[in-house]
Amino acid sequence: MIPFKQRSRELIANLQLIRKEPLLLVLILAIFYFLLLFVVFPVFQVVKSSFTLDNHFDISNYLAIFSKSYYFQPFFNSMILGACTATTGTLIGFIFAYGITRTPLPFKPFFRMTAIFPIISPPFVVSLAAILLLGRAGTITPFLTRIIGEYSIYGLGGLILVETIAYGPTAFLVLYGILQAIDPALEEASMDLGASRARVFTTITLPLATPGIASAWLLVFIQSMADFGNPIVLSGNFRVLSVQAFLQITGMYDLPRGATLAILLLIPTITAFFLQKYWVARKSYVTVTGKPTAATIKNLEWYIKLPVYFFCIFFTGLVFLFYGTVIYGSFQKLWGVDATLTFNNYIEMFEVGKDYIIDSLTLATIATPITGLVGMFIAFLIIRKKFPGRVLMEFVSMLTFAVPGTVVGIGYILAFNQRSILLPFALTGTPWIIIFLLIFRNMPVGIRSGIAALQQIDPSIEEASTNLGADSATTFRTITLPMIAPAFFSGLVYSFVKAMTAISAVIFVVSGKWNLITIAILGFVDNSQYAQAAAMSMLLIAIVLVAIGIIQLLVNRIGRGARTVSLLG
Repeated sequence: MIPFKQRSRELIANLQLIRKEPLLLVLILAIFYFLLLFVVFPVFQVVKSSFTLDNHFDISNYLAIFSKSYYFQPFFNSMILGACTATTGTLIGFIFAYGITRTPLPFKPFFRMTAIFPIISPPFVVSLAAILLLGRAGTITPFLTRIIGEYSIYGLGGLILVETIAYGPTAFLVLYGILQAIDPALEEASMDLGASRARVFTTITLPLATPGIASAWLLVFIQSMADFGNPIVLSGNFRVLSVQAFLQITGMYDLPRGATLAILLLIPTITAFFLQKYWVARKSYVTVTGKPTAATIKNLEWYIKLPVYFFCIFFTGLVFLFYGTVIYGSFQKLWGVDATLTFNNYIEMFEVGKDYIIDSLTLATIATPITGLVGMFIAFLIIRKKFPGRVLMEFVSMLTFAVPGTVVGIGYILAFNQRSILLPFALTGTPWIIIFLLIFRNMPVGIRSGIAALQQIDPSIEEASTNLGADSATTFRTITLPMIAPAFFSGLVYSFVKAMTAISAVIFVVSGKWNLITIAILGFVDNSQYAQAAAMSMLLIAIVLVAIGIIQLLVNRIGRGARTVSLLG
């Protein structure tokens, strides 16, 4: 425990250092203001609205929700869906990661690329594919009906299927990193001493991977609970909280009741976020060498390899089947009725949705570089600078990852629909409300990437720049940013992809003047224009892929400076 006097002296010393850099002090205060305004204030407004009736404190919203199954049932449904999706997604992610890191699986880059492909597409594209394949007029519906009888893709089963495909890649990325860091020599040594393959797996591999498994499960659970795009398309009579909160506001025009449902959605996601961030992160499972390796286990038995290979091939085939169906469906004249191939869907899609496309590209292009730069700068402050409130800055900046998009969207409606003490003008109806939402909604991933990268860089390089007279802003721009170019690229790619594919939060703040391509796709689906929705989905995926390539080229140019800087070390 640090004595109070020592902490006071450190605080005074840190304040004196900050005072020597007025620009840095201004930037820190500005970041705190924007975090308060665009992260804390909207969530506070949702909580406040849930306890308000006729401008007075009232708990009747909660009493109504807890006393009526119509309101409370979606909470249980969301929890069931989240738990099932997290379990199946984590299982798939683990098997896929095990196959790539622990077996001589051929074409590993191909399987790795396939495993993460759903991340770069809107989640509800998988739902669209499920309708085209397994819906009432689906391609393989007659075949399955003869085998298993009548079924419906709408409901819990369909949601688990599509969310597992959409969010399983998140679990794979986490578990791939964990398993890659465990030296297979540990497992080989255990088997050399006489342990069976099953015993090695249960006593070495699985325990060492436990933090990653728990972290992956919680992350997929958060994503499933917060998902809006898939349930709005496929939920049917299986009502979930994210959709019910949206319908309560847009259909019943009951903002306080919708805010209350959003709070119910917020509780489990925040709980999972804290468990993932603090409980799982503090558990340390290290190997003897501590060095990551790409080696695989030798002499792997056929009864292990074949099931793993089969599963990887099966899941890869499933991904290709779903996305191939979207491609094929985008060229059909009328899905389920007329399978004549045509380009008219793309023509109609451009005529109807060109404004949506332009708006999406404009807003994403503005938000992405700001998100990337601010995220890297916050990571720089957290790792390299000592100032009062540093831990608070890290916590608040990461908070939006845990807050479901439905809660964020409702919060932005409540917070920026009129003037307030924090902001003297309204943002509703302007493009800025969408831009700020995209920035602060997507920033946490860039911050975490930046923190991880900075922890691997010797601070003496930046100290040398400071000793030569450069201030913190100049050091960050000319020294730090080029050296963390890969993390910067990750932040930019994630920000752009999420800006282009966002729906759960932005559906509350779009207006007649500014709209997004995802809203147009959802409109096509609602009107049962599946072919046009498929065409626009393919265009969206193509835009994202091209943008990733452009971002990579730009970041590579920034990163060239890192080679020169590294010579200073």
